[in-house]
Amino acid sequence: MNSTDTVAISDLLSEERIHVSLPATSREDVIHMMVQLLEGHSSVTDLEQVREDVIERERMMSTGVGKGLALPHAKTGGVSETVGCFAVTARPIDFDAMDEEPVRLVFMLAGPEAARSKHIKILSHISRLLNRKRLRTRILDCDTPADVLALFAEEEDTPAVS
Repeated sequence: MNSTDTVAISDLLSEERIHVSLPATSREDVIHMMVQLLEGHSSVTDLEQVREDVIERERMMSTGVGKGLALPHAKTGGVSETVGCFAVTARPIDFDAMDEEPVRLVFMLAGPEAARSKHIKILSHISRLLNRKRLRTRILDCDTPADVLALFAEEEDTPAVS
């Protein structure tokens, strides 16, 4: 984390936490499969609690934010530190997004209740980054988690152009 208290997305993710061509067929599938990407993470203390809390948050209001992006997230007792994972779905998924467009890019975030401010800052950072059309297009062309991770690192070092 740098002095502005923003976590670099490329630091939050690892190749094991990225899935390209996620075979989900529904919003619920996406969430279940993505929670599985967090299995074995040293900061995840209760995977099922994370799953329940992300699903509960999604029931309150869709996290489909538009432009083919969803940001399912939760503050949860199931993690000791903020964790994230990312997926590109194999096919467009109806996420009940604000713009009514289906989703292919999904970034999931789970953070401890005590890290509310950090959680909001990370979600905002992810949203700003993935608001760049060029980045969204390039991610859809990625074949491997390593490619996605490299793109995030590259984009975080590039000023916003869209």
